[in-house]
Amino acid sequence: MAAIGSLVFCTDCGNLLPVSKGNEKNILHCECCGADNQDTAAKTTVTESKPSDFPSLLRQKLSIVQSVKRHDVQTEAVINETCEKCGRTEVRYTAVQLRSADEGSTIFFTCECGHKWNTNN
Repeated sequence: MAAIGSLVFCTDCGNLLPVSKGNEKNILHCECCGADNQDTAAKTTVTESKPSDFPSLLRQKLSIVQSVKRHDVQTEAVINETCEKCGRTEVRYTAVQLRSADEGSTIFFTCECGHKWNTNN
């Protein structure tokens, strides 16, 4: 019987044998030629690889992804909407999907005077 890594082959025909039990008293039977092969107590096989050994477009994309803190991201924009409280014509707004995906988003408006309101889109 010959072993290459964790694979065990028949010495008579070279067929791949069933998985080794790691016990020298165990006999592995070849289903191809019918030969009985004594199990040679399997040694632990350890393999190591680097990410560069298996190039991946996904891994390359992930390496350029940057993480940002939520409070550092500007999510508001300015729109021409009249504030009901002070009459200002430019207010900030944010669109948020609060309901199910097949329904419109909720728009939150904020005026510099501090007045806030929302509308379902």
